[in-house]
Amino acid sequence: MSEAPHGALIKTPGQLIAAVIAGFAVPIVIIILLAVYVNNTTRTGAGTDLFSDASVAARIAPVAQVDIRDANAPRVFKTGEAVYKAVCSTCHAAGTAGAPKFGDAGSWAPRIAEGYDALLHNALNGKGAMPARGGTSPDDYSDFEIGRAIVYMANGSGGKLEEPKQPAPGAAAATAAAPAAPASGAQGDSQAAAAVAALASVPQTAAAPEAGAQSADASQAGKALYTQVCQACHAAGVLNAPKFGDKAAWAERLKEPMDTVYGYALKGKGAMPPKGGSNASDADVKAAVDYMVSAAK
Repeated sequence: MSEAPHGALIKTPGQLIAAVIAGFAVPIVIIILLAVYVNNTTRTGAGTDLFSDASVAARIAPVAQVDIRDANAPRVFKTGEAVYKAVCSTCHAAGTAGAPKFGDAGSWAPRIAEGYDALLHNALNGKGAMPARGGTSPDDYSDFEIGRAIVYMANGSGGKLEEPKQPAPGAAAATAAAPAAPASGAQGDSQAAAAVAALASVPQTAAAPEAGAQSADASQAGKALYTQVCQACHAAGVLNAPKFGDKAAWAERLKEPMDTVYGYALKGKGAMPPKGGSNASDADVKAAVDYMVSAAK
């Protein structure tokens, strides 16, 4: 039994030339196509940017950084838009938890109708699900900056509120403070001006005892702090501050527990800034409260 003879695939010179050309051309075309594919679909895989400048800088960055500020340098106040983007937009951009959505004139209209003072009071003291000052502290944003943010949101939602006036240097502690029960007319304006001037003049270098130290005489310390700080408003009853020695005015405050009264003095209430705008110790602030309370009994 014999096998059929095998014939050659290339039988003519033309077929040989075509095979040679194909042998070179086909691989080149495939290489070009692969290069185009890889160039258009490259993805950064895990670890491929391990030694890039950004990755190295992120790895060697310190865990904590110290932000040194010059306490005597003029404060540069942030714009209302900057405060809104940094703080308020968390809820007001989407209307979270009932917050009036930025740009929603219908939601803002009844709030704008209440006036700037009411809006500022709610922002500083909190309302509903909104924490006081949007969850920030006076060290983060001053009352003036929060007021700017309110005007930015209100005017961006159909309002026409006036921009609050920038406080004079050194008066940041009393900037745009909203009284608990706003006074009206010329008398209210004169009282507000007196309060701002008085709080602005509060010494910021009041001696604070070292950690763990206590005043040798709490009564004298309380009297000294009252004379130095508290009497700026309490001596004349500025902006509804209970007047020193006024038993009726203090009786209303003393219906609450003393811890609550201490808390108002330490954390601020209405137009009164925390610790009256001073940096006195908690113990001396409480002693000053005790001194005023004892004078009203």
